[in-house]
Amino acid sequence: MPTSVSASEIRATYRRIREEVGEGVTVVAATKYASLDDMELLAEAGVEVVGENRAQDLVAKHARFGDAFRWHFIGHLQSRKASDVSELCELVHSLSSLSAAKRLTVPALVEVNLAGEETKSGLPAEALPAFLDEARELGVEVRGLMTMPPLADDPEASRPYFRQLRELAGQHGLQELSMGTSQDYRVAAEEGATLVRVGAVLFDR
Repeated sequence: MPTSVSASEIRATYRRIREEVGEGVTVVAATKYASLDDMELLAEAGVEVVGENRAQDLVAKHARFGDAFRWHFIGHLQSRKASDVSELCELVHSLSSLSAAKRLTVPALVEVNLAGEETKSGLPAEALPAFLDEARELGVEVRGLMTMPPLADDPEASRPYFRQLRELAGQHGLQELSMGTSQDYRVAAEEGATLVRVGAVLFDR
């Protein structure tokens, strides 16, 4: 879906979100549905960090805009794509398999599926301690955790999941928390997010 907003409008929204979440939170522009033209607008708007969901799209967008952004990977990480992602990104938000961990050479966050939703990736909370030990033995620099709460109309519905993720990270001495999207990033920031992933709100979708 082509965007109808201008670079200046995106810039204003981006600045507002940064002010709302505070200096300690990195705003990651989620580009899953962003076309190359949309990426151009993000660059013009001064967006610093983008997060891509698909390795194939990451390669295509990075080829054109590689120097314009810092690149994160926020989608399901397939082990066969981990090497490609490692070459192009500074951080992976979605590590959840040891097969991918074996091929990863950049820092990562471990994705935790706190709600147990079968349609979403991520580890159950009870599997986290063993996974962290094994990932570290493989040489992965695990910096924190990521989660995606169930979709809900009320942003407050996400709060218990964000709080649980923060508590889990604290138990394991992890500093980074990737949580919160366009509908609930304010709540995520209140609960300790260090990264929020926003897409639709930037493009007014």
